[in-house]
Amino acid sequence: MPRHFRLAPFALSALLLAAPALNGQSTPTPLTVEAINGDEPLIGTPPAGVAWSPDGKHLSWLENGELHAIEIASGRRSILISHDRLASMFKASSDDQGGSVGTPSYWWSPDSKHLLFDSAGRLWLFDLKIGTAVEMGFTAASSGDNPTFSPNGETIAFVRDHGLWIVRPRDEGATGTPVAIAPSQSPAITNAEVDWLYGEELEVKSNYFWSPDSSHIAYLQMNEGNVPEYPLVDWTLTHAKAEKQWYPQPGDSNPELRLGVIGATGGHTSWIRLPIHEGQDYIPRFGWVDRKTLWIETLSRDHKRRAVYFADAFGSRDSLQILEVTDDKFLDDNYGVSVSGGAIVLTCWKDGYNHIYLYRYDTGNPMSAPAAAPKQLTSGNWDVHSIAAVDSQHQKIYYASNETSPVEQQLWQVSFAGERKALTTEAGTHEGNFPSVPASDESAFVDTFSTHLDPPKLSICKTGSECQELWASRSMQAYQLQPRLQLETKTKNGTTLYSTLMLPESSHGVKSVPLIVNPYGGPTAQTVMNRWGDDFWGNNLLFDELLAQHGFAVLRTDNRGMAGRGRDFALAAYRDFGKVQLEDQIAALDAALEKFPQLDPKRLGWWGWSWGGHFTLYAMTHSDRFIAGVAVAPVTDWRVYDSTYTERYLGQPADEPQAYKDSSVVNTAASLKGPLLLVHGVSDDNVHIGNTVQFIDKLVNAGIPYDLQIFPRKKHDLAGSEARVQLYRQILAHFEQYLKPDTGLKESR
Repeated sequence: MPRHFRLAPFALSALLLAAPALNGQSTPTPLTVEAINGDEPLIGTPPAGVAWSPDGKHLSWLENGELHAIEIASGRRSILISHDRLASMFKASSDDQGGSVGTPSYWWSPDSKHLLFDSAGRLWLFDLKIGTAVEMGFTAASSGDNPTFSPNGETIAFVRDHGLWIVRPRDEGATGTPVAIAPSQSPAITNAEVDWLYGEELEVKSNYFWSPDSSHIAYLQMNEGNVPEYPLVDWTLTHAKAEKQWYPQPGDSNPELRLGVIGATGGHTSWIRLPIHEGQDYIPRFGWVDRKTLWIETLSRDHKRRAVYFADAFGSRDSLQILEVTDDKFLDDNYGVSVSGGAIVLTCWKDGYNHIYLYRYDTGNPMSAPAAAPKQLTSGNWDVHSIAAVDSQHQKIYYASNETSPVEQQLWQVSFAGERKALTTEAGTHEGNFPSVPASDESAFVDTFSTHLDPPKLSICKTGSECQELWASRSMQAYQLQPRLQLETKTKNGTTLYSTLMLPESSHGVKSVPLIVNPYGGPTAQTVMNRWGDDFWGNNLLFDELLAQHGFAVLRTDNRGMAGRGRDFALAAYRDFGKVQLEDQIAALDAALEKFPQLDPKRLGWWGWSWGGHFTLYAMTHSDRFIAGVAVAPVTDWRVYDSTYTERYLGQPADEPQAYKDSSVVNTAASLKGPLLLVHGVSDDNVHIGNTVQFIDKLVNAGIPYDLQIFPRKKHDLAGSEARVQLYRQILAHFEQYLKPDTGLKESR
């Protein structure tokens, strides 16, 4: 991947990432917790709902309460729907619901002449030609209803009450009556709905798909009857109320699955025969090969086997295995599959790195034979991060990878013949949004670009030509952000680790600078990259800057077991959620302490969130070097996290009891060293608050004090400016209290 910037290979080095000119400005605007976490992001509010029209000729987005669009061929911009028109539509939804409505979701119709809006569960069909909206139905859901047009645009399907519904617009200006074509027969049985497990761990967006001729719908039925329920309690009410969540833990039964096909007007469901283990295996993806044939991806419960089947949708309903990918430990977690026009495209790490493979099938008779050996379209000691789009008509694939630097990401195009072309080259991180059907063989795309010091900007680009800026963040020049130092170090086995170090501006000549370690550490993530931050708004990066302004250094390291560095690097997490990860963090820490003598090895802190919260507790119970820590939403016992994620790495508890014991910090709580702040949202449906409660129980039994902050009615992300301000204030105060030299803590411990 050609690029202007590449990290030099060295055992331990520091490279200043380029800072923008300050134009003589001498006094920076100080950052505050309130400014970073306010209702209005410091960098501004980016466009929402960026979407391509199905014909690939227009791009649309919501901004300032209006729906904007740009015609790709001419570059002409327009307002498709005015602020007042949108506001009137959503005010109706708000009034009916008795509350406010946030940013709506919307979808283009297949003919690119209508838009479907979902506002708090109310569906509105907007005619772009005449400028009118008609309410199509009520899904009774603020999320998860997943409305879609049939390919011919004549019917809209959606999920309601755990079942599949349709509505047919009779003609312009009139609405049909919603009809349940596959209703749920019990609360434990869902048709076409994406449950928490599939949405969170398999990144499933939809569990139903229209046939190409609009005559049928294939949908996944999930029977949660044998899956344990977890109570999420709202304690703020006079009479506390518990909401039950289907949540399989390691070793529990997973949902039982059936894949069915039903007519677009309802009737009998035909169930496909698949060789899966009921209540065990997964169906991450499926769809239609043609109007008579389905494709189905299956994943074994142990995550060692991934297969694609073709199935007769109407006759025998039998299935044929088309391809299989296996691993003796676990497979990479990218389950995306594209099946179209005789080509099957997917990624896997069978050669040691995640790359793109092309399989072929007979379009005239898809079930005539399994696919032949695949053609590998990319190769090298680097990872394809994701496939953004597959254009089977023009035989091109668009993807993101870290080919020329493991801490950056560029966008690429590869043909079915294996010919590759770089679409971006500017040093930093590029995210691509491509149309599903390009208007020509030279696709346009949206490039979201950022670096450590440059907040995101969105541009519309065409392959082989210049880009046109769509939206840019507000300038952060007034804050005079400090560049992070990019570090490299080697593990004992010779693996290169990448880190970033944020130093206080006035640290040079200072003899004692406290250092806070803030890794994530867990699988599937890569945090040390030349980008604005882990989220679009860069809150984590800005908080590091704030800590630096308060005199703290911040070290982030991506250890073995994380993503983006190939199979062997990721497989370090196999049966190990702590030992090798901590070993790497200590190696990077010691290298930084040696390189920068102003860092005080006796004033070290650690904080993290989710897996990073678990990592905080693991470090503070397996090392005596960290004198203060903060664990936000930590997993403390891996037996109580979800089955899909945990078993992928640790196996099942009955088979791998030692791995669970060694990786679960509830078993080492009595060894905690240093003051600890525990933070958790009471309504966290990802890492349940029971994790923190169980860890506290062990601390109490061991007579160890702790600090606790809970957030009522908040989930895993602790969303909302009030909660975020409170959280980051407490993190800052915790480290101010225990890592600053006037506390006396260093001498007393």
